[in-house]
Amino acid sequence: MSRFAGKVALVTGASSGMGQATAAMLADGGARVFTAQRGASEHEPIIADFSDPAAPEAVLAEIAERAGQLDILINNAGVMREGTVEETSLDDWYTQLQVNLTAPFLLIREAMPLLRKGGGSIVNVGSIEGLGSNPRHPAYCASKAGLHGLTRAVAVDHGPEGVRCNAVAPGWIDTPLNVAFIESLGDPDRFRAEIGRIHPVRRTGAPEEVARFICWLASDDASFVTGQIYTIDGGRMAQLSLP
Repeated sequence: MSRFAGKVALVTGASSGMGQATAAMLADGGARVFTAQRGASEHEPIIADFSDPAAPEAVLAEIAERAGQLDILINNAGVMREGTVEETSLDDWYTQLQVNLTAPFLLIREAMPLLRKGGGSIVNVGSIEGLGSNPRHPAYCASKAGLHGLTRAVAVDHGPEGVRCNAVAPGWIDTPLNVAFIESLGDPDRFRAEIGRIHPVRRTGAPEEVARFICWLASDDASFVTGQIYTIDGGRMAQLSLP
């Protein structure tokens, strides 16, 4: 499989979960893959903390110097802190908006000169919480809804330059963080059964299932697709609760 041969990609937050799976699939498809996160990765890592507004410019400058090219940008890095609006500090609010929304904006802005050279593709990792809300997630929901809006705006403004921009909105995915949360509960098996029931497919998702769709959006197979937000949630948002 070589659908990404000759392509250069950047995946943020690729040390685990959906980012790690996406980076691996892009590399398997022939892409040269850079990753940016606070820790290590299996590809060409760039150490970056996206709570720092200066990080996106530094990351893109390094890619420009090392590769001189960028064809695919996957904005996957994110953070979530719980609390109602009354419980959410201004620092927590700003941190979630910075990492989940402002950092993707800055990465897109800095990447655009490279992306427009060859007709690039951007995929933002949003969330079903940009469409609905779980309890005690006001800042996270606001940031993901904003990311969905940014996706459409970038698609409209830069489509004439050959740059596509789409987003995925995953539901409950078995990332290491979510798996650790389930295992920390008193009865993990009961929780898995309960959460499975809110999904028509009767299970939660795997990171690879989201990564496959991200890679399709990034590929030339999706050359006429832009400005879209794709829900990947096992049917959760389509299923009404029981009366």
